[in-house]
Amino acid sequence: MEQIEVRFSDGTIRLHSPGTLLKDLWPRKGADDQPVAARLDGQLMDLQVPLERGGNLEWIPLSSEQGVEILRHSTSHIMAQAVQSLFPGAKVTIGPAIREGFYYDFDVDRGFSPEDFTRIEAKMKEIVERDLPILRRLVSREEAIRIFRERGEPYKVELIEDLPDSQVTLYQQGDFIDLCRGPHLPSTGKIKAFKLTSVAGAYWRGDERNKMLQRIYGTAFPTAEALEKHLFLLEEARRRDHRKLGRELDLFSINEEAGAGLVLYHPKGALLRTILEDFEKREHLKRGYQIVIGPQILKLDLWKRSGHYDNYRDKMYFTEVEGQAYGIKPMNCLAHMLIYKSKIRSYRDLPLRYFELGTVHRHEKSGELHGLLRVRGFTQDDAHLLCTPDQLNGEIKGILDFVRDVMKIFDFPYALEISTRPEKGTIGSEDDWDRATNALRSALEESGLPYQINKGEGAFYGPKIDVKLQDALKREWQCATIQVDFAMPERFDLSYIGADGEKHRPVMVHRVILGAMERFIGILIEHFAGAFPTWLAPVQVILLTVTDPQIPYAEKIYQRLIESDIRAEKDFRNEKLGLKIREAELQKIPYMVVIGDREVKQELIAPRARTGKTLSPMKIEELIQKIKEESKIGGESYR
Repeated sequence: MEQIEVRFSDGTIRLHSPGTLLKDLWPRKGADDQPVAARLDGQLMDLQVPLERGGNLEWIPLSSEQGVEILRHSTSHIMAQAVQSLFPGAKVTIGPAIREGFYYDFDVDRGFSPEDFTRIEAKMKEIVERDLPILRRLVSREEAIRIFRERGEPYKVELIEDLPDSQVTLYQQGDFIDLCRGPHLPSTGKIKAFKLTSVAGAYWRGDERNKMLQRIYGTAFPTAEALEKHLFLLEEARRRDHRKLGRELDLFSINEEAGAGLVLYHPKGALLRTILEDFEKREHLKRGYQIVIGPQILKLDLWKRSGHYDNYRDKMYFTEVEGQAYGIKPMNCLAHMLIYKSKIRSYRDLPLRYFELGTVHRHEKSGELHGLLRVRGFTQDDAHLLCTPDQLNGEIKGILDFVRDVMKIFDFPYALEISTRPEKGTIGSEDDWDRATNALRSALEESGLPYQINKGEGAFYGPKIDVKLQDALKREWQCATIQVDFAMPERFDLSYIGADGEKHRPVMVHRVILGAMERFIGILIEHFAGAFPTWLAPVQVILLTVTDPQIPYAEKIYQRLIESDIRAEKDFRNEKLGLKIREAELQKIPYMVVIGDREVKQELIAPRARTGKTLSPMKIEELIQKIKEESKIGGESYR
């Protein structure tokens, strides 16, 4: 029998017989560092797969990113086994690993409770302690359908019937069998630390016309220490939840009477947003952008010409005026192109950079709405740059510099990735997509910026650079994006007169820096835990009186602060000072000034910082100057 040549990552080459299981190629059997899977020429494989071809073999340790994903996927199967053991009527659907955890959806006749979590976790520990082998089986599609029909699992049958494969893989541990591509851990005993975290409703296959299922979320880590650290961060995330802090700080609300996913900004929240918008306008103007404003609705014919109707209409709202169909804008680009077309453009006019704080509406499913982070009505710091092909590289680099400067101000580290052409539903030629992708790649590489490739996740009209910022809890958020578009200028017949006197087609770059203002504010609330930096805080100083006789002096201080453009608030109520201090502390205001008889007599104040530190007595002008200095960003004052 001809032997198969396998090249290992340490450089060694060994010959093995066809059919040898991958797990038998591991040289240190019984060692603590045994792998949980392998890659053969880049293809991820279960250790139970028989060797059928040679190639480069790389072991996947449990501690690796891929190893942790396999651990979590295996843990989701153990959770499903535990649930079916405790709730015999439960039907299983799907249970993938996800970022930082896993979930499994169940069809049960009752909701799960916290007490159920305790029972399920105890049963899972029993399964782990039994160290059941997790066995891989390759069966025909027909055999798999028969097995799951006999087990009363209609959801699995439906999934298999939709698969084009003639064979499917099943995984079994004890009496539990699941449909799965794998890979999985060798046995249940490899799982050391897990925790069920929450339960939610989820429609089968994400379709609200289907039955509502019960989704249990959980997480798992290679060690108990890693799990404890993660649970601490989860608790910290709950403490920082922008929905909770939004209520406590009186920033915003979402009222079902108004409609799901529609934000009501309260005075402090509206002021916070206004500060951000003023900051944005100034930063754009000094970078050569021109502010424009487009309408909220445009004729349906425009949305058809752009490709939005064909590729995006499920996310759009429509209306009719005097028999004419209109689309409520989900994006701002169409109006900006019409502004460009309003006159003949010369190559000497380019680049043109149109900026709009444009409010858009998108039909998000109700189950996907989440506070400020996922809404139906929001405002983007949207811009569209129109330039010559020769200017494209410089414009992309300029946006990357803009992103760098802004993320530094908010103290956000970030990573970059290029999202490439989706497989379906795109406009524009393959050549244009290649040109656009290469332009993004060149700008990043010439700027010395590392990036990843996110295959198939581009917009329908062009590839993009996605900026993933990282908050104080190391969570990633996608906000800024840079999209290169050759297709829309073609569809809308945009042109400029070149140096040769002929018409030429400009390139359009779609970009946002903060992204949706609602989403960015939600991220900021959680990033700063509601304790905004002085320049951004809706209220920078609060004045508290001890008794009524100090009110005249306190009013004088308040007026001086307002005249100096300091955002001040006053609490002169006839309440106990301790109560007023506690309430002010909960508002996370940068400075608190308590005014009693001594302050009135000396005409001084002793501000107390949000950190709890009491500053030395000072004149009000000194506090004003201190706040102004703290509000300077890049040499400019943002108050």
